[in-house]
Amino acid sequence: MPRFIDVHVHLNMLKTDPVEELERARLAGVDRVITIGTEPGDHELVLDYARRFFPQVACTLGIHPHEAELWNEGVNDWIRAQVQSTDLATSRGIVAVGEIGLDYYYNKSPGETQLHAFRRQMDLAEELKLPVEIHTRDAEDDTALILSEYTGRVTGLLHCFTSSLDLAKKALDYGFDISISGVATFKNAEALRDVVRFIPLDRLHVETDAPFLAPVPQRGKSNVPLFVVHTAELVATLKGVSMEELSRQTLANAKRLFPKLEL
Repeated sequence: MPRFIDVHVHLNMLKTDPVEELERARLAGVDRVITIGTEPGDHELVLDYARRFFPQVACTLGIHPHEAELWNEGVNDWIRAQVQSTDLATSRGIVAVGEIGLDYYYNKSPGETQLHAFRRQMDLAEELKLPVEIHTRDAEDDTALILSEYTGRVTGLLHCFTSSLDLAKKALDYGFDISISGVATFKNAEALRDVVRFIPLDRLHVETDAPFLAPVPQRGKSNVPLFVVHTAELVATLKGVSMEELSRQTLANAKRLFPKLEL
């Protein structure tokens, strides 16, 4: 059975029992997940999953652009303390800074606040030598600008990529990987499928972003980690490779990008 890692899931937001969903995913070959911190109120929750279930579960800690007004230097200090903790059960499972980035579609935080929080968390990732998981929506120019500023300093991925081929090319040129969610399976997503065809196989990842964006044929349901297999099937078809080859390459990509993972 091909193995996969869901590189972006929100275990604490699932509508069903996360522990049961982890077991269902494991039985389907999805035996590794990265659960995502988005704001101070969920950081302890996602960190607890990584403490309890590592290496099956790793986590990120960061401030989502929707919550950018909650970012302050104290947040960076707290994340730094967890990453540098002498308690191995705490520090080993934090594999990236995230979810960070820009969202000018919903604009739930002022643009300048989002930009400042994004840059300061990129600074933290550089300091801690951790990759980042980036959210970007309707903010291509500013996202590309910040990626260019950190080229050679920070690595990471643009998660749940739904942007243009132009941004994909720039992100790859600046040293960032791209992660594909169930959106690529949607009927109206042909432009995104063209982007998937373009992305080199060794720079590609798959994710659910569960509980959001369940892929076809599960669309309309609450998303869960095991559904990443459906996205993987589409990606394998678009790339002209077997599921076994996609499994091998995406696991290798994840290990390269997130060195703290135990795969």
